Amino acid sequence: MAGSKMKLELSRVVQGKGRLGVLKGLGRTGQHSLKIPGCLLYTHFGSVPHLTQDTLHTMRDLPSVTQVTLSTIAEHQEVLEEFKDGFRKFAGLHDTVLYCSLHDPATSCPTGHTTNKTVSVWGSGGRIELTAAKFMALQRTIQPDWYQSMADGETWLSDTSRKRVRKSVDRTLAHLDECLLVHKNSQEFEGAEIFGVVEGGDILEERLRSARETAKRPVGGFCLDGFQAGSMDQALRTQLINAVTKELPEDKPRLLQGVGQPDEVLACVGASVDLFEAFFPFQVTERGCALCFSFDISPDPERAGSAPSTVLELEQERDAPVEAQQNGDNMVDGQTQMTSFEMNLKDKRYQDDFRPLVEGCGCYCCRNHKRAYLHHLLVTNELLAGVLLMIHNTAHYQGFFSALREALATDKLDLLQRRVLSKGGRPGGKSE
Repeated sequence: MAGSKMKLELSRVVQGKGRLGVLKGLGRTGQHSLKIPGCLLYTHFGSVPHLTQDTLHTMRDLPSVTQVTLSTIAEHQEVLEEFKDGFRKFAGLHDTVLYCSLHDPATSCPTGHTTNKTVSVWGSGGRIELTAAKFMALQRTIQPDWYQSMADGETWLSDTSRKRVRKSVDRTLAHLDECLLVHKNSQEFEGAEIFGVVEGGDILEERLRSARETAKRPVGGFCLDGFQAGSMDQALRTQLINAVTKELPEDKPRLLQGVGQPDEVLACVGASVDLFEAFFPFQVTERGCALCFSFDISPDPERAGSAPSTVLELEQERDAPVEAQQNGDNMVDGQTQMTSFEMNLKDKRYQDDFRPLVEGCGCYCCRNHKRAYLHHLLVTNELLAGVLLMIHNTAHYQGFFSALREALATDKLDLLQRRVLSKGGRPGGKSE
């Protein structure tokens, strides 16, 4: 596409284990890059939940691509049009690549509101119906570096009929063609990338048709939609994604929407997915929990053969997620149930626990505060609890992706999988 500088350089491709590389030339000026496999920076209206921009940028190794969602921006279109300088400057963002998706991956949307000509997004004021013309007018106002094309993504429910799935693929391709026409003929989009959306529900033939047809269009990358957590079991998801990615060009990135748990990320990286949305740390934070799964694949040789102290300390806690899950206190919206990769700091067991959230973690929270303090902040509903948890959970999740890239580079992916999945990923989990 005219003005496009984005280039995917793959340094390693391991069949059945993933792709390692760097996305270069990102942004309108092409000065940014992003390592893959990797994730985007999740935000609400341009702000990482609970964190100010200054607090956020005290953290290291943040993704160079910030995700915003049309569902939160659409209702502010008139204000942004009057502002004229785009969303990045409007939100006071630091130097970053801006990616605009259709929906918020951490929020479920009502279904049944798409037509042949429109899709709907849901803001704080309710439903907003978008035609292709209005969708592109919004993108012109936002001025993103990447954006997801319009798509009919309502076929992820398991009882969706084959006819409805076929219609969703047809609609999504028609929307893409309309968006591409405007994109090509608008000077405002020079240097920006449009990502085509692969739909098809759980029907292999439709997934393949959607992938093949989308790959024929001049898109910068691909969004794999309809695979979100809870929509299908992992085995079927992996099978479908494997089939889809084989139909896509090797030199363009694949972004998977709605999948964020570490075990699911590992499976999908093995199916040749490059990028993920980083909404999972936010969901964990909202539950009053801290990520605590292990991803250490480079143990200190001096300690080799001896169990880290964390093993013994957390052995007695390994069933905590199940207990917390049963008390019904950890549900955000019915879809975000507590997982085995986190600890519930509201639990009374932490009221006199004077250890950091995770031994050896270098984040601000773990360097300066103890579990007992976080427990106190949570039970007294102090706002600082969300700030400290979001700092830790974001840092832990980014550390996981860094370990994932290292594992691919050094043939240690099997070791990483054992670390992450041992006892649900609790740090130092040892075999029974």
